[in-house]
Amino acid sequence: MAKKMADLNYYYGIKMRLFPSSEQKRVIDNNINASRFAYNEMVAIDKELYSLRQVKTPIAIVQDRIAYLQRRKNNTQMLFAIHPWLAGTGVGTDVVDQARRAYQRAWRLFRQVHRSGVPVFHRKRDAGSYQLPTRYAKTGVGLTNGSNRFLDKKHVVLSGLGKIRVSGSQKRLFSQVKSIRIGTITIRRDATGRYFVSIQLGSDTPFVHAAKPVQSAVGIDLNTDNFLTDSNGTVVANPRYYRAIKGRLAKAQRILARRRLRAKKEHRSLQNAKNYQKQRVLVANLQRNVANRRNAFLHLVSTTLIKNHDLVVAEELRSKNMLRNHALAMSIADVGWRTFLSMLAYKADLYGRQFVTVNPRNTTQTCSDCGFVMAGDQKLTLADRKWTCPQCGAFHIRDHNASKNILAKGLALN
Repeated sequence: MAKKMADLNYYYGIKMRLFPSSEQKRVIDNNINASRFAYNEMVAIDKELYSLRQVKTPIAIVQDRIAYLQRRKNNTQMLFAIHPWLAGTGVGTDVVDQARRAYQRAWRLFRQVHRSGVPVFHRKRDAGSYQLPTRYAKTGVGLTNGSNRFLDKKHVVLSGLGKIRVSGSQKRLFSQVKSIRIGTITIRRDATGRYFVSIQLGSDTPFVHAAKPVQSAVGIDLNTDNFLTDSNGTVVANPRYYRAIKGRLAKAQRILARRRLRAKKEHRSLQNAKNYQKQRVLVANLQRNVANRRNAFLHLVSTTLIKNHDLVVAEELRSKNMLRNHALAMSIADVGWRTFLSMLAYKADLYGRQFVTVNPRNTTQTCSDCGFVMAGDQKLTLADRKWTCPQCGAFHIRDHNASKNILAKGLALN
């Protein structure tokens, strides 16, 4: 008997570009709208249940309404019975059921991490997504079986959509095609009208072979002056992708705002305002290009660090707190530190390396040679990029010294 997804030892995810036909685009758009509608239905039901439960007197009609809403909340078929137009658009029950599960996960996340906030209504956007489970028959489990499957290296079959051409990094998976199980898939439309599919994969064999030990450890100091400085003295420059297009983006957004105002004055919906939609896509393309270039850069640096070192040590960062500094907020958001650290974490597991984070307290103020801590009037400011230790006389470049202290803290943990 084939194992369930949760029982497998290794997990992996891939994202591929979809090239659907016009009819397939229509079905995807309907499913995105239905998924959002089902999610919002759950939000509305819980809001009404909360209001009804505040009634102190147990009136029979209120109790009946509560019981009805509870049945409606837990029964996917009732949504189709109450809103028959859903079935008329070709939406499957799996789409609605996955939206309901997403709503339940959002509540679990709120209970675990209160900062995440309670689930709220999802308004209609140019970008959207929906999820589908992959079902397998008794014949077997693999990339080429199931309701969502690969036909070959360039085509997939997706539930409710049929055969679609894809483009991505999926070709390397076909060397172990029979040992891989496909889990939940997410079909997404971005703000520029492009379509993607993200596939959750599981297997009992590793997706990537563990890298050979290289007997090397490195500490990294992240900063806005340059992207990072490691304990070997290597400096990776900060590409500042957002700053490079900030002027063009601001000009494009001003044009977009003017076209929005003109459409409203002429009482035209934004969906039918062609000039507005053209400019909206132009702005979305600029933003997408920045995000893609930044992600490519972060992937390159993180993979290089993990493959070339057995141990990578970084400082713990509280990006959310740091963004409150308005003088540095844009620079901090532009470098993508949180994304970079998460990449290091999962790639360390993937390649059999070790990645740890340490408390950054005094890593900048401590001499890496003698351990003297700068304090009081001697304490370094952000403007002090180079300094000499008053105790041992060692000359330090601020970021290089900090990275050596970060590495020392990481080695002390092992």
